[in-house]
Amino acid sequence: QVQLVESGGGLVQAGGSLRLSCAAFGTIFRINDMGWYRQAPGNQRELVAIIASDGTTVYADSLKGRFTISRDNAKKMLYLQTNSLKPEDTAVYYCYALVQTTIATKGRDYWGKGTLVTVSS
Repeated sequence: QVQLVESGGGLVQAGGSLRLSCAAFGTIFRINDMGWYRQAPGNQRELVAIIASDGTTVYADSLKGRFTISRDNAKKMLYLQTNSLKPEDTAVYYCYALVQTTIATKGRDYWGKGTLVTVSS
């Protein structure tokens, strides 16, 4: 069993900030890539940012300079610092991780249930 649990979402005014967290639990041998995706009503799920186990990052072009992804490998935690939030950032934010559960098995994708971020104007 592997479980990802997001937290930190909420209601903020435009221009504000939130720090989202994701904790990984369960049978985990190694976590490879981790990331954040988001989905607004009527839209498809889209990439926010990805961070590899060595710290390499990839961001959606429109979010560069406003959002920062980070991870703590020892604590099995993932974070997303969101700054200068805009109403169009309103969405459910999902945590993603590529997890190898044992030394003898291949990695597979896991997803959290999401945390809602609402940005008002």
